[in-house]
Amino acid sequence: MFDFFPVSSKEFDGPVLVTGAGGCIGSWTLALLEHAGVEVHAFDLQIDKRRPGLLMDNAALDRVVWHAGDIADTQAVKEVVKNSGAKAIIHLAALQVPFCRADPVAGALVNVVGTVNVFEAAKACGVQRLTYASSVAAYGALDNGGAMSTLYGAYKYCNEQTAKVYSEENGLHSVGIRPGVVYGVGRDQGMTSKTTVAILAAAAHKPYTVPFSGDVSWLFAGEVASAFIRSVAQLRTGAPVFDLNGQYASVEQGMSVLKALVPAANIKITGDPLAFPMNHSDEPLRAFIGDYGKMPLEAGIKATYESFQSLISQQKLDANQWL
Repeated sequence: MFDFFPVSSKEFDGPVLVTGAGGCIGSWTLALLEHAGVEVHAFDLQIDKRRPGLLMDNAALDRVVWHAGDIADTQAVKEVVKNSGAKAIIHLAALQVPFCRADPVAGALVNVVGTVNVFEAAKACGVQRLTYASSVAAYGALDNGGAMSTLYGAYKYCNEQTAKVYSEENGLHSVGIRPGVVYGVGRDQGMTSKTTVAILAAAAHKPYTVPFSGDVSWLFAGEVASAFIRSVAQLRTGAPVFDLNGQYASVEQGMSVLKALVPAANIKITGDPLAFPMNHSDEPLRAFIGDYGKMPLEAGIKATYESFQSLISQQKLDANQWL
């Protein structure tokens, strides 16, 4: 699957630090960078190789330098940026919609204070290549943004404004990316993870019902990881924010692709469409950062299904933990 996404070690003059490295996008980012021969450092609340281990063998995991610490701890973030010798930072650490709703203070500490910590650490250590994950949910914080309002989206929009100020006041430039619905190996958390869970259910021969319908973005996890990597492959200016949605298609269309692969799959769809605008073009991002690869819907669902089959057969993944 890595062959879809061009990453060259020649474009990096030192280590890349990935925050939120134990998450889905973080795991793919680690895997793509390590596969390309880039020195990569992983930072998360604890050293958890479960999701990265779905994409990397033990030798590759051992080549990653792992750091444990709290993204909301200002000093801890500064120390890891300094000690890693990072020349670029890909900031992905976040608590998603359900967690922010359940604990708004923790959500603000991780999503807002954590992001300020990353910018402060980058400024203090002279890191000039920086990208961070916003979200399509940020549209909910905009007047007439066309999305439901969530604390998670409000926090992400705050980060976009933070990035703008750091660019204008401190000359610390960045690229913000608003991913839509991400699917693929490792996507097991968050309200929009259910299309991936349906693919896993088919691989595990289990019934499953996707709890939302209608048009969504089908954004392959490797594609979004590659976009973040491409964002720090060279120096950027300003603090632009871009949408990233992959292929816009309905849940029903995606499940039709899955059922063509697995005619016996017992997958159903219920519920209303998601209230996020996921049909915004990726072309402005591609024009700004260059080619980061593209995964067609049929190929992405097939690759994800076959990966789940392999992981289950090798007993590297227990589908019952997800379903």
